[in-house]
Amino acid sequence: MDQHGATATMTEKLFTPAEANRALPLVRSIVGDILEKAKELRDATPDAQAREDEDLEMLREDILNSVQELEEFGCCFKDWDFEFGLVDFPARIDGESVYLCWRSDEPTVAHFHPMEGGFAARQPIPRDLLED
Repeated sequence: MDQHGATATMTEKLFTPAEANRALPLVRSIVGDILEKAKELRDATPDAQAREDEDLEMLREDILNSVQELEEFGCCFKDWDFEFGLVDFPARIDGESVYLCWRSDEPTVAHFHPMEGGFAARQPIPRDLLED
């Protein structure tokens, strides 16, 4: 129980745009590792003798561990094709639950979308919310 007598529950971390942008160096590094290992995995053909099954399994585990690291930090990895390194940061804008949305080729977190909207529904984060 917390100090108010309520039972503590695990709550989702919410990011402000400034917090998401401050987290980008770490997130960018983790996503870079994920994309690199996914490329190695894609490039390994089933009949290639150069790679052992153990090596491929280790790559899969490394990818899953990195995705889990992002989730523990509070982010959501959303690019299961491993093409662009999409990451969502849970947030609230104007009282609405949204995801701040970042793609690995973007310099900053500058877009958001509704929880159900996905990448196609992205829109710019209001300028006043981008300021610290």
